[in-house]
Amino acid sequence: MKNIITFICISLFCILSLSAQIRKGSRDKIKMLKISYLTDRLKLTPDEAQKFWPVYNIHDKKKHELKFKLRSEIKKAIKENENINAVSENDAERLISLKLTTEKKIYELHENFITKIKKILSYKKIIQLELAEMEFGRKLLNRYRHKKGN
Repeated sequence: MKNIITFICISLFCILSLSAQIRKGSRDKIKMLKISYLTDRLKLTPDEAQKFWPVYNIHDKKKHELKFKLRSEIKKAIKENENINAVSENDAERLISLKLTTEKKIYELHENFITKIKKILSYKKIIQLELAEMEFGRKLLNRYRHKKGN
């Protein structure tokens, strides 16, 4: 019996570890696809790319962290209350306030990002970047939906 429990625990640990590696691998793959897509769409010169990507990666990481924190807080509130309908009005108000604060921070982060990259890229390329990011997101979502459908 002890051996069976040990085997189950080890198997569960291996499955969870493998699952985490697959998710991380997927994120890394998406990041590489995004870098390739944006570099191609913006037609970055080697000099532009060398200066642009470190700034972009820092911006993207900070934006992701802000959004992740917000999503985590919302999920936590829903989980603690078992569903969205059971969330108190005070908690809902706190979450809306957090959402607005997060959106302000993201806006300020984006303003700062634009200030930095306008020294690297032309305004035209900055607009192309905005459009290419939206296109990439749509294509990624369509690809995901297509895979889910099969």
